[in-house]
Amino acid sequence: MMAKKERSSSWIVDICRREVGDLSPRSFALRSAASEDLVLRLGIHKKLNRHTGCVNTVSFNADGNILLSGSDDKMIVLWDWEFGKVTTLFHTGHTDNVFQARFMPYTNDRTIVTCGGDGEVRHTQILESGEGSTTLLAEHEGRAHKLAIEPGSPHIFYSCGEDGLVQHFDLRTQSATKIIMCKSFEKKTVYRPIVRLHAITIDPRNPNLIAIAGSEEYARIYDIRKYKCGRSSDFDHPTDCFCPPHLIGDESLGITGLAFSGQSELLVSYNDESIYLFSKDLGLGSSPDIPSDIGSPSRDMDMSSVPQVYKGHRNMDTVKGVGFFGPNYEYVVSGSDCGRVFIWRKKDGELLRVMEGDQHVVNCIEPHPYATMFASSGIENDIKIWTPNSMERAPPVNMDELRKPRSRANFCRFAFPEDLVASLLEQRRQDSSQQGSREDSERSADLFELLINSMSSEDSSERGASEGPGDCIVS
Repeated sequence: MMAKKERSSSWIVDICRREVGDLSPRSFALRSAASEDLVLRLGIHKKLNRHTGCVNTVSFNADGNILLSGSDDKMIVLWDWEFGKVTTLFHTGHTDNVFQARFMPYTNDRTIVTCGGDGEVRHTQILESGEGSTTLLAEHEGRAHKLAIEPGSPHIFYSCGEDGLVQHFDLRTQSATKIIMCKSFEKKTVYRPIVRLHAITIDPRNPNLIAIAGSEEYARIYDIRKYKCGRSSDFDHPTDCFCPPHLIGDESLGITGLAFSGQSELLVSYNDESIYLFSKDLGLGSSPDIPSDIGSPSRDMDMSSVPQVYKGHRNMDTVKGVGFFGPNYEYVVSGSDCGRVFIWRKKDGELLRVMEGDQHVVNCIEPHPYATMFASSGIENDIKIWTPNSMERAPPVNMDELRKPRSRANFCRFAFPEDLVASLLEQRRQDSSQQGSREDSERSADLFELLINSMSSEDSSERGASEGPGDCIVS
């Protein structure tokens, strides 16, 4: 009760200081944007509908008035999100799903870079007519999942792909340079398999540092200055690596999302596991030791080296991002296979909000550059805009309710078409034997719809095969 009174009085003091000029409007906005009270009032403000496929990427421009989205339909849409109006729409030139699209800084929102399931990295220039002129810059062998834009640069960015490559781009020369080939760390064998890369990000406090991660348990940090100085032989070796102690050596895991905070902390989202936050002192060095007794329950663990963990969501079906929310990175946000948006308090990992965001899966959450709001997208074809629009604060997360299976549309996947057909025939047989109840008929209809969708698109979104259910995990 005392804490609530202190927060209320703090708000009143800040409002009074703003009114008399002791606190600038911008400072007041930044202080209020971090308010947990606003986070507890977040709800869907608007839905943006124009895409005809899963929306795999959303991002705001620097001013926050334009939202950029890309989709399985291979289209880019620029939105005046406040009014729900499409301002620009064009085909990217990609022959497969668009996985990420970003504005280049200080280009008047006319320069956009994209990557996709076809492995291509493309540059689009918005013309005065509103049309997009696209150019192919480079290709990866396999899907290219993510881009990283150098902060403050209208020219420099990086891409990563499932071929293990990181490429450096300079739009002034329209050139691409392969700078990193990511391979697993040496063990007892000579062969070092390529790490399929899913995520790349740049430290905003030190743009010389880039982090990459993919189909292994380690997140790696590289210093781009080694490459610029011509020390290419040393550049393939990271300057530091991060992994929770209990996951070291677990070859079944991979990383789908990365994000740096303003304090150079690294946020890492694992598939079929949790989200972890690493400070600089938790690094394992450039060549982490892989112990011989992997998986042994008796292995000692230094608890001081354990990062902050964020639990509750499920990350198996798709390549999900992860990020921070708030002007000073006060919160951690992620989507989930259960179709919900999760928000944790960063400093202690407490789960604050669980909100329905998609009938199937939420993949992307993109915070506004300065307001207390964000955009989300997933398997559905629309984009949700979230603002603090509720008159009532959300109650504490009910773990018992979260554990219950969620009623949602079936979102199953099969490794081979014959598995889908076999499941469909088995469901039909069961329906016939049970004289076709309404519930059984609905399940059969869902399977027929799934068969049609499977035939129309081999890989309709950025997602991997999974045998697990899509319900959230609460431990």
